[in-house]
Amino acid sequence: MEWNEKRQRLLTYMKKCAETDVALAFSGGVDSSLLLKMACDCAAEQGTRVYAVTFQTRLHPPCDLEAAKKIAGELNAEHIVLQVDELEMEEIRNNPENRCYLCKKNLFGHLKEFADGRGVPCLMDGTNEDDLHVYRPGRRALEEFGVESPLARCGVTKEEVRALAAEYGISAAGRPSTPCMATRLPYGSRLSYELLDRIASGEEWLREILGESANIRLRVHGDVARIETDESGMELLLRRRSETVRKLQNLGFPYITLDLEGFRSGSMDRGIGEEKEQ
Repeated sequence: MEWNEKRQRLLTYMKKCAETDVALAFSGGVDSSLLLKMACDCAAEQGTRVYAVTFQTRLHPPCDLEAAKKIAGELNAEHIVLQVDELEMEEIRNNPENRCYLCKKNLFGHLKEFADGRGVPCLMDGTNEDDLHVYRPGRRALEEFGVESPLARCGVTKEEVRALAAEYGISAAGRPSTPCMATRLPYGSRLSYELLDRIASGEEWLREILGESANIRLRVHGDVARIETDESGMELLLRRRSETVRKLQNLGFPYITLDLEGFRSGSMDRGIGEEKEQ
């Protein structure tokens, strides 16, 4: 499908969704920011309301909430923040392979409760076309709650999302993805706030060195902290090797490694197998 056709299809579908009030799961990332902009524009034309609903959780870095507040303010959107503690669920603490499903079921249960309380019939999220081709067990929870995913439905890829967001002038267009902090640990590793906070502190420090737009993951395997970043970032970290080792060891990680394969989204999913249910 040609991009112009795909774009028109997305706009038409967003107008259809905005015929009623909409509750959008809004992370402040580029996918949900693009949908928020389009939903607000369509709702303004039709006299409906859009709620940008952000989950404040301990499994997402604090910068996510700040980004969401910033983007919602720029778009003059009605921003709602819901407090959620995923680690109250013992199942999630054990970080099983279906953790994403358990988390999404929890989060979107809160979104559905919020929407029902305000008579909002349309739930929406920012799943895009690329997400349909990787291990995403959480999609099953979205289907169970009847959540609309306009980007995926219209075949819009991450690259196309960024291009359209830039065209709209959305400041999140170049923001790197910041997935759930549990993705920094192998499946089956026990999750604790103390460990997740140390990982978040490490990534925040690395981002100060490499820049806010850098792709950075600090993956932890027992005593080993494995840094994933782009090739340009590797060169900079090697120049500041002693400082990097000292900082991360002070955070409680005895062994520090730089992954020569570089940054790749979902690297902890390696070995799960494509035959598993998405």
